[in-house]
Amino acid sequence: MRHFEGARARRGNRRRRLGGMASAAALTGVAALAVSAVPADVATAAGAPPPAPGQVVPGEGTGTPALVRGIREPAPDSGSAAGAARAYLEAEEGRYRIAHVRRDLVPAGTTTSGTRETVRLQQRHGGVPVLGGQYVVRMENRGGERIVTGTSGKYFTGLTTGTTAEVGEELAVERAVDRVLDELGAENFATAPREGEEELPPLQGTARGLVVLPRGTGVLTQHVTVRGVDPAGGEPVLREVYVDAHAGYPVLGYSGIKTFRAPEAAGRPAPEAAGRRSAAARETGGGVRLDGTAVGLDVSHDEGRGLYVLRDRTRIPDDDYDQRALTTWDARGTNVGDVSGRWPEGIREFASPTPQFGDEATGAGAVDAHWAAARVHDYYRDEHGRNSLDGRGMNIDSLVGVTEFGEPYVNAFWDGRKTVYGTGDAEYRPLSAALDVVGHEMTHGVIEHSANLVYAGQSGALNEAIADYFGNAVETDVLGVPATDPDSGLLGERLCRTKTPRACALRDLNDGRTTTGSFLGLDFLNDNGGVHLNSTIFGGALWDAREELGADLADEVVYRALTEYLTPLDGFTEGRAAVLAAAQDLSVTGDRLRALRRAFTAHGIVPGWESALGIDSDPLLDRINTTGTGPGAGGGWWAASKSNEDGSEPYSVWAGRADGKGQLKLMSPNDGRYHVNPATDGTTVVWQAYSPGAVEILARPLAGGPVKKLWAGRSGGSVTDVDGDVVTFSYANVGGRSGVAYLSLKDPTDVRTAGGGTYRRAYSPSVSDGRIAYQEWRRVALATRAAYEWRTLVVDAATGATTVLHEAPSTIGHGPTALNGTHVFWLAEQDAAQGGTALFRAPLDGSGAVELGPEAGWGALRVHDLTASEDSVTVAAYAPDAPLGNEATPKLHQFAAAGTPGGQGTHKGRVSCNRGSQTHPAAVDGSRVVWLDATTGTTDVVTRARPTGRCG
Repeated sequence: MRHFEGARARRGNRRRRLGGMASAAALTGVAALAVSAVPADVATAAGAPPPAPGQVVPGEGTGTPALVRGIREPAPDSGSAAGAARAYLEAEEGRYRIAHVRRDLVPAGTTTSGTRETVRLQQRHGGVPVLGGQYVVRMENRGGERIVTGTSGKYFTGLTTGTTAEVGEELAVERAVDRVLDELGAENFATAPREGEEELPPLQGTARGLVVLPRGTGVLTQHVTVRGVDPAGGEPVLREVYVDAHAGYPVLGYSGIKTFRAPEAAGRPAPEAAGRRSAAARETGGGVRLDGTAVGLDVSHDEGRGLYVLRDRTRIPDDDYDQRALTTWDARGTNVGDVSGRWPEGIREFASPTPQFGDEATGAGAVDAHWAAARVHDYYRDEHGRNSLDGRGMNIDSLVGVTEFGEPYVNAFWDGRKTVYGTGDAEYRPLSAALDVVGHEMTHGVIEHSANLVYAGQSGALNEAIADYFGNAVETDVLGVPATDPDSGLLGERLCRTKTPRACALRDLNDGRTTTGSFLGLDFLNDNGGVHLNSTIFGGALWDAREELGADLADEVVYRALTEYLTPLDGFTEGRAAVLAAAQDLSVTGDRLRALRRAFTAHGIVPGWESALGIDSDPLLDRINTTGTGPGAGGGWWAASKSNEDGSEPYSVWAGRADGKGQLKLMSPNDGRYHVNPATDGTTVVWQAYSPGAVEILARPLAGGPVKKLWAGRSGGSVTDVDGDVVTFSYANVGGRSGVAYLSLKDPTDVRTAGGGTYRRAYSPSVSDGRIAYQEWRRVALATRAAYEWRTLVVDAATGATTVLHEAPSTIGHGPTALNGTHVFWLAEQDAAQGGTALFRAPLDGSGAVELGPEAGWGALRVHDLTASEDSVTVAAYAPDAPLGNEATPKLHQFAAAGTPGGQGTHKGRVSCNRGSQTHPAAVDGSRVVWLDATTGTTDVVTRARPTGRCG
C-alpha cells in the first residue's frame, strides 16, 4: 500500500468476472455525477480565469451559477447566517430567485472568520440528500448587517426522480456486500483460510438511508457502508456503495479509507461507550523522536492508573465529560481490520511512570505521533484560526502500532474520526515518524469537515492534493525547509532507516506531472479512480504557487479556497477556479496573480484539458457510464452494457462486430432492470438482469428472436460464459459457499453443478467446445487432521466426466481460467520468494500442466484477469512495486497460446500503449481483444486487432 497502487477464447471462451468496473465517468473523475451549475444564457466556460466582480461563471446542466464573486448585495435580515443566506437565494428581487430554497437547501454548517461568514447548504430532493449537492454563500457580517460577496457550488435543479424506494434496506445491504465481495475477488485470487486460523468474519453492511445521485434527472439509491477485512489479503475494507432503489443494482461504489493511500468510517464511540477516563492533571513531559531529537510533550497524570499518559488537554477545550483531548493510543499488535471504522476494544493511552516517555514509546512511534499531532493542530489554529480539525474542538486521536495479522503494516490512514499508524518494517519506520504524513492524514479531517471532497476520481485526487500540500506545508515550516530546496516537495522522505530521502519518499510535489502528459484514467477499483496517482498534478501546481507567492500567502489562499469555495464533487478545473477566486479575495493581483495562473497552466490544468487525452485503440462503444460490468467477446462479436450519456438510466446490453463494421444491436429489453455482464460466442448473447425480486440469467440470439430466461436467484450467478449450447456461471449456495453450475440453452431447466459443496468451493468458470474449466478448493480427509488443496478441473458437459488438470497446496491462491479448443489456461500466485503470478497451461486430457512462467516476459507482474483464443492468451496485469505512475495501473499483455514451457519467445507484447487502466479483456479471435479503457477519463469499450508490442 505504501506504493500507492491505490489489484477469452476462439468462440465464447472467455474468463469473465463481475469485477467492479466503476466508470471513470461515474463520479467526475466523477464526470456523470459532477455537473456544475448555470443559467442557460451564460456562455463563459467553467474554470476560466477568475470572474470580474459580479460576473457569473457557469457550470453545466443546472439552473444556478457555479461561481459568483466580487458582488456586494444585502442579505435579508433573517437572524442566523444560514437563514440570511437562504432568504437571499430565494428573494424575488435578487439575481437568483430560487424556488423551494427552504425545502431543498438544508444548513450544513457555517464557518466564521472575523467578519466573514461562509454558509454551506446541503441539497435535498424530496427530502432525500443529494450526493455532492452543496451550495455555498459567502457574506460579510458587520454589526448584524450582512452583505453577500459571492456564491459557488452545485445545486442540481434538473432532478425529477421519485423518492419512494422499491428496494428495502435488507436487500440493499445484501447486494452491496455481494458487490464488494466480487470486487475483492477481482483484486485478489480465491484463497484458502490461513493455516491454523478460523475463517475471517463476513463483511458487514450498514444501511445509511436513501441518497439521490445527481445523474441526469437523478438516481434514487440506498446508501450502504460495507466494513470488514479482505478475506484474501487481510486489508481493512470500508466501501461506500449506492444501490439503485428501484432495481437493486449497485451503481456506485468506492473506498472510504483515506490512507497515505486510503478507508473511512464511524470512528470513536461516544464518551459513555468508551468509558469515562480517570481524572488527569495537565503536565509537561518529553520524549525522544525516532530520529533522535528530544522534544517536549504535553501530557497528563492519570490519577486512576497512577501513570503519566499521552493525553494533551492544553489544546482542546474541556467538556463536561472530561473527554476532549489530543491523545495518542497504544494499539500495538492490534490488527488493522479491527480499527478501521471502529474503536478497538481494550486499548489505552501510552503511559509512563514519569513525565519523560522512554524507549518503548519512542520505538513504537508514539512520541512522534503525539508531538506531530500537536504541531499540526497548532498550524491550523495559529495560521488559520481553526479550532481542531472540525473547527469546533473535536478530539484528536492517534492510534499507533497497528499490524496486519501480527505482521508489519506500512501505512497510515484517516478513517473519519482518528488517525491510524502502522508499525513500519525493517526499512520504514512507523509512519508517525514523518511530520508530513501526520499532517496529510489530519488534513483529511479538515477537508472532511469543510469541502468534504468525495474520495473518488478527480474530486478524490483534489482531496489527496490538498492533504499533501498542507502536510508538506506544516513539515517545511516546522523544520525550516525553504521552498527552493529541491527536496521540499517530497512526502514521507524521513521515514526510511537506510534509504536516501529521495529514494524513500512516497510522493513528490515537484515531480512535474501534467494532465496531458500524466493524467491516468482509472476505474474505481484502481486507486479509487486515481486519487493518489493523479494527485500530484494538482498538488504540484499548488506547491509551485507556494514558491511563487510565498508560504504564508499561498497557504491562506489554498485554505480559503478549501473552506469557502470548494464543494464535494469539484474536480481539477473547478479547483483552479476556486484557488484563483480565493486569491483575488485576498488582493492577489498583477504579476502574482499571473504567476498563480501560470502554475496551473504549467501542469495542464486549463479549461477543456480532458479533450487533449488520446488513445491508440479503436473505440467500439464510448462513454458507457456503467459500473460492475465488463464486456464479453467471441466469434468476431463483442457485447457490453451501456447507460445513457449522463449515467442515469438502467443499463442495456448492446452487441456489435469487433471489426467495427455494421450496426450495433440492442439485445436486452429496456424494462427498468440493469442488464449486465454479457458474454457471447458470436451466435448468442447471455447476460444478467437485476431487479428487486431476483437476478436472472437471460439469453438472446444475435440473429434476433425473443429473450429467454435461463436461471434466477436472489443474488444471481456472478459470472456468465457461453459457447454453443452450454452456459456456465458461478453462484453462492444456501451456506454462502461459491459453486459453479452449467445449463443447456435448449433446456435451461437442466441445471447441473460442476463444483461446490459443504467441503468444496468452486470458482472462475469458463467454457469452450462443451467443456467447462474451473478452480476448486476442497477438504482432503487425512488420518490425523483435515487438510486442504486446490485443484484445476475440466468437466465434459455432455458426459459429466471430470478431469483433474493440476493440484496445488491450499496456501497458493488460484485465479481465473480460460479455454480454447485444445488447452486450459489459468492463473495462480507464485510463492513469496518468487512474487508475481504464474500462468499455467494444460491439455484438455490432463496429460501434463506446464508453467508458461515469468520468463514469458512479464517479470514479477501481478496478473488478475485472463482471456484466451486459439492464437493468443491475454492477461491484465500491473507492476505492484512500480513507482507512482502509469505502470502501477492495469495493462494488457499478450502471449502466444502455443508457447513453450518456460515461456521462451512467447511474449507478443503490450496490447495497447494507452495510459491508465485497461481492464476486463475479452478475446475475439486471433490476436484481437476488446476491453474497457479509461484513458480519456470516461470508460469506453475499445479494441485492437493485434498487440502494439513495446511501449515507451
